[in-house]
Amino acid sequence: MSQSMVEIVKELTLALIETGNMPPEDMQDALQKTYATLTALKAQEESGVSTPATASKIVPVDWRKSITKQAVTCLECGQAFKQLSLRHLGTHGLDHRSYRTKYGIPPTQPLSARSTTERRRQIVQEVRPWEKKQQFHQAREYNGHPSPDLDAEAVHEAAEEPGTATPAQPKRQRKTSPKKTARQTRSAG
Repeated sequence: MSQSMVEIVKELTLALIETGNMPPEDMQDALQKTYATLTALKAQEESGVSTPATASKIVPVDWRKSITKQAVTCLECGQAFKQLSLRHLGTHGLDHRSYRTKYGIPPTQPLSARSTTERRRQIVQEVRPWEKKQQFHQAREYNGHPSPDLDAEAVHEAAEEPGTATPAQPKRQRKTSPKKTARQTRSAG
């Protein structure tokens, strides 16, 4: 015995509520929408027309709901990750820029879980790379490299003055043949 349309809609809606995919408050709305969709599909099936009129409607997705504290959900396939990698987006034929454009995500919004983003911020605050920039330039100057802050004329002038230039490091000689020992020279001669 076939089920009526109302029974099918009721079972689908109850299954959504039981699995936790829909809050009970949205039951009335879901019942009406599901019934309307199934009725339209049944009418299309009976008339023999195969144009998906209701399927062509694109429902706008709120990208904010896809980024939670512990995971970010791919809006293409629905899988959850700590971060949406370029490799995963490539499986959908997208990159970061096209994914953001498609779903209206601002370029400043990280495509990672909030806990992951927060941990990265903490690491940067601990490492403080902006303070190490000065140490890096001082080390380069100590090793004989000019500072990138100087312009080309200042570097040229510093090279012309012999007293101010840093001493050149002697080049290492590559050993091409093994050294002869005292025994080898006595036995050869």
